Amino acid sequence: MPIRGQKKPSRYVSRKPDETGYIPYSDAENAIWHDLITRQVPMLPGRACKPWINAMNEMNFPMDRVPQLKDVSAVLMEHTGWSVAGVNALIPFTEFFELLANKRFPVATFIRSREDFDYIQEPDVFHEVFGHTPPLTDHRFAAFVEAYGKAGLEADPKDHVMLARLFWFTVEFGLVDTSEGLRAYGSGIMSSPSELVYAVESDVAERKPFDPVEALRTPYRIDILQPIYYVIDSFDHLFELAQSDLLGYIKEARRLGMHAPKFPPKEAA
Repeated sequence: MPIRGQKKPSRYVSRKPDETGYIPYSDAENAIWHDLITRQVPMLPGRACKPWINAMNEMNFPMDRVPQLKDVSAVLMEHTGWSVAGVNALIPFTEFFELLANKRFPVATFIRSREDFDYIQEPDVFHEVFGHTPPLTDHRFAAFVEAYGKAGLEADPKDHVMLARLFWFTVEFGLVDTSEGLRAYGSGIMSSPSELVYAVESDVAERKPFDPVEALRTPYRIDILQPIYYVIDSFDHLFELAQSDLLGYIKEARRLGMHAPKFPPKEAA
């Protein structure tokens, strides 16, 4: 799954809404949404954390068609005052941070093709809506994402890549320790059947207690199953992180230096 806040060429084009805010998706595109969500939902019990499953029930996504952004925003607004904003596939860091700081989550409005059904490096509407929006109904999670956006606006541009690591190991690929055992909440896990099973059940992956400085020091690759996951105690942990000095953690991470990657370098295309 991709990290947001980067701008690279895309072969996909986001869909534009009409004057009423409605985005017309084709029957074929709606069928892809149906096949993605009906594959993923049965995999959630025993792997997704209860707050995430409860939040998805609140979202009440349609199974037969791509959700409309205005409907997604209505649910988020009712719970936490958030909304979603249609954007291109990958956007610059500054635009990304500005949206989050204003409680608007960016959503690329295209849906993947059948050729990319099992894996897509760009964030499509399934990853964005199914993966990202449910936990934004929780005030603790939402507060962290808002604080992250505000920190990004204050950060030196040279620190944007480091902030991307913090987002990666929480919002995208975070795990949580629960009374029922290890569970997932990160969107990159929740929207991927292979990553969901691997992240929660694999005896190969390394899982560490979440520490913001350690997460900022940890490199990642977007196109592999993650070798390292960071585990929070609950969404309260993220709420506490929202009240902390995120930019101060960056300074400490730079002082200590980066960890060596635990994955091979990506082969040139």
